[in-house]
Amino acid sequence: MNMNVSEAIFGRRAVRSYTEQEVPRDKILKILHAAVQAPSAVNQQPWAFAVFQGKQRLKSYSDDAKKESLKGLDFSQPGSSRMDEHLTDPSFNMFYNAGTLIVILAKSEGANPAGDCWMAAQNLMLAAYEQGFGTCPIGLAWPWLHLPETKSRLGIPVNLTAIAPLIIGYAAEKPEHPPRVEPDVVVWLSNE
Repeated sequence: MNMNVSEAIFGRRAVRSYTEQEVPRDKILKILHAAVQAPSAVNQQPWAFAVFQGKQRLKSYSDDAKKESLKGLDFSQPGSSRMDEHLTDPSFNMFYNAGTLIVILAKSEGANPAGDCWMAAQNLMLAAYEQGFGTCPIGLAWPWLHLPETKSRLGIPVNLTAIAPLIIGYAAEKPEHPPRVEPDVVVWLSNE
């Protein structure tokens, strides 16, 4: 598939419905190679990756992660009651039945490891879209991914921090394009 950057930027959307088809290992490796082309502060490249595959495995992870997310839910925030409904619903899978979860992890060194990892995440999502896959960042997984017992269970080294949990798979449906606001330029100084 040949696609220009603008097509990928304007076409990529968060996908929350996936087919049963598994993403092949060689496609994941190709997407990871695109991710590491991201810029990083002082070229530190402070990222590492953890890849988890299997719908049953991810469903099990979701069940555990929902419990942890529920503990930290702030009911004073807008939308918290709706989130409570999702997190207490046994049928809700925070990984949306995707077959692959890629977690971008930050090493402690670097000037801005979290920012660098998010740039790698954007590259990953655009490359996945160009290859015909859907993706979605899963922020709800953060509390669970930061637990020492989760890191131990998943084999994530304790010195790495989960920054960008992303699901990837073959989209079961094409999401609609949500409206976007115009750029909010608050300052623009020029010599004109």
